[in-house]
Amino acid sequence: MTSTTTVPAAKLPARDAQEWATRVDLAACYRLIDRYGMSDMVYNHITARIPGRENEYLINAYGYRYDEITASNLYKIDIEGNVLAKPDTRYGITPAGYIIHSAVHSARPDAGCVIHTHARASMAVSMLECGFLPLSQHAMRFYGNVSYHDYGGPAADLAERAKLIANLGDNQVMFLRNHGLLVVAPSIPEAFNMVYWIEMACKAQLDAMATGAELVIPAEEARVLTADLLQPKDPGKKLSLDLYDEEVRRPYGVMEWEAMIRLLDRDSPGFRD
Repeated sequence: MTSTTTVPAAKLPARDAQEWATRVDLAACYRLIDRYGMSDMVYNHITARIPGRENEYLINAYGYRYDEITASNLYKIDIEGNVLAKPDTRYGITPAGYIIHSAVHSARPDAGCVIHTHARASMAVSMLECGFLPLSQHAMRFYGNVSYHDYGGPAADLAERAKLIANLGDNQVMFLRNHGLLVVAPSIPEAFNMVYWIEMACKAQLDAMATGAELVIPAEEARVLTADLLQPKDPGKKLSLDLYDEEVRRPYGVMEWEAMIRLLDRDSPGFRD
């Protein structure tokens, strides 16, 4: 990554209200990932595209814990990792970590937010030959929407981008074998909600497998129906069971985000700074 002329984030023009709103939501997402036990000290990234600006993204400074991230200490970069706006910090950004995110953002126009975690349960499932099983309702939400990427060492090679993109395809979830989890979503609220559900599903899967008892996997018809109801790839598709009206059928995470923000405003209000 190379640096270009930078503008301190604190001096962004007032007209950039949309960018600031994205900064606040992204800082909130970092804090929520930490709150729910999915952070890894100062490592990993959550990136977000600034709406209306196809080549401007926000990313964390490499050195802050997730619970220290604020709206103003995020970097603004382009798809190649060049710095467009630098926060007031001695910390920089890590090229190796951005390789995964830049690959996804460049290939997927729908990638408004990309989250990569090393959370305990999803990392453990990434090590299992059986992978992510459709055992719980939480897991079946993502049925038919999960990819796998074999481990080839830390992502420090730009050639890794092509493999990542090919393996991800048009899915929103990818387990990085022996490594962690990757989630792609149109928005920050949706991405957080997906990571939360997947981690919960992974915990349930590992708990069930740990008993040694025979696992009960629901029938294919039930898995497909659950995925269609809970995570439709085509939100406008007419369901065989029309259970939800348009208000209820909003993308998961959108309605819940207000509640998550209220939680942070109560317990971790500094994210807005």
